[in-house]
Amino acid sequence: MSLVVHKYGGTSMGSIERIKSVAKRVAKWHAAGHKVIVVPSAMSGETNRLLGLAKEISADADPRELDQIASTGEQVSVGLLAIALQSLGVKAKSYTGWQTGIKTDSSFTKARIESIDAQHLLDDVNNGIVPIVTGFQGVDSKGNITTLGRGGSDTQAVAVAAAIKADECLIYTDVDAIYTTDPRVVAEARPLKVISFEEMFELASLGSKVLQIRSVEFAGKYKVPVRVLSSFTEHDIDIAVESKSGTLITFEEDEQMEQAVVAGIAFNRDEAKITLRGVPDSPGIAYKIVGPIGEANVDIDMIVQNIGEKGTTDFSFTVHRNEFKKAMEVLESQVRPALGAKEVVGDDKVCKVSIVGIGMRSHVGIAATMFKALADENINIQMITTSEIKTSVLVEDKYMELAVRALHKAFGLDQPPA
Repeated sequence: MSLVVHKYGGTSMGSIERIKSVAKRVAKWHAAGHKVIVVPSAMSGETNRLLGLAKEISADADPRELDQIASTGEQVSVGLLAIALQSLGVKAKSYTGWQTGIKTDSSFTKARIESIDAQHLLDDVNNGIVPIVTGFQGVDSKGNITTLGRGGSDTQAVAVAAAIKADECLIYTDVDAIYTTDPRVVAEARPLKVISFEEMFELASLGSKVLQIRSVEFAGKYKVPVRVLSSFTEHDIDIAVESKSGTLITFEEDEQMEQAVVAGIAFNRDEAKITLRGVPDSPGIAYKIVGPIGEANVDIDMIVQNIGEKGTTDFSFTVHRNEFKKAMEVLESQVRPALGAKEVVGDDKVCKVSIVGIGMRSHVGIAATMFKALADENINIQMITTSEIKTSVLVEDKYMELAVRALHKAFGLDQPPA
């Protein structure tokens, strides 16, 4: 039988009845002879509630104390799930991150896992016990509790799976698969049986919110097969059916890979575009613009520098919409006066739409198909970025859904693979 990690999200743990349902599902796998380790999130809304209490006291609370507070949500979840399993006659033990030996750096609220000592977890499963490990957290070298940031339970589950060399990490969530795009935008969106780590990483980084990007990065690095499936199917569904449901995130060379040029379409509404006009067209000008932006801790995404004319050029880039105001202030107060630029122009009514697929490496005309589909809908492209397996365009926010639908149809994603 297999050694697996089950990860359950906040909605799956959202009430006592749902926790009981999770316990029955885990008990079913355990009774079938599988060795199971469970990593649950806090009950839905609990982390926000806890951090909200802290903000009522101080809007600028110490990040160390915020981690101390936020970590308790998962501790409640693992204890409740252990009790639920024990009530079903299953031996279960709950563990915090520090009890599991999950060592992280000291970047409070966004720590990164450095190592996991998983031997006692293996000892438990070999003795017929189901270990239940808090998601989202660990401990630094000084014994401080740390959290991994939002979505960190996915990362923790994959990290535990890597440490124990699990056969698979099953991430149970409120969706039943990875889709070709968001079904709420395109009704014809199709669930994928298999997708590569590379494609999933790009989709996650470009706006798909099914999986946290760091969890995909971790899975790819340590070659942990990950399956995304629904926790809202009946808990007593046949394991043979359940273990093949959802979407398997695997390796490019896997023979199961669907032979599609484009695997999916991602979109991100959280974009803002900034243009610095009339800057000197000289060596080092890009650094003189993006350097102060980086020092202000603002991440830049897409960048375009136009061809110079009469000794000047225009420089455009995108930032997260939440950082738009800060970036504009840096440019107006520091960069424009220092460079003698003509003006700073901003637009926070834009979005990024991307196509992703490993088949793009070996097929020609993909960009042409994309641009024609948008042109046919009279959608203007403001910026373009590309890589081996993705092409992203910046368009007006109001055209986002139309662009996604047009591209989904243009690449035949509403049709099952041949």
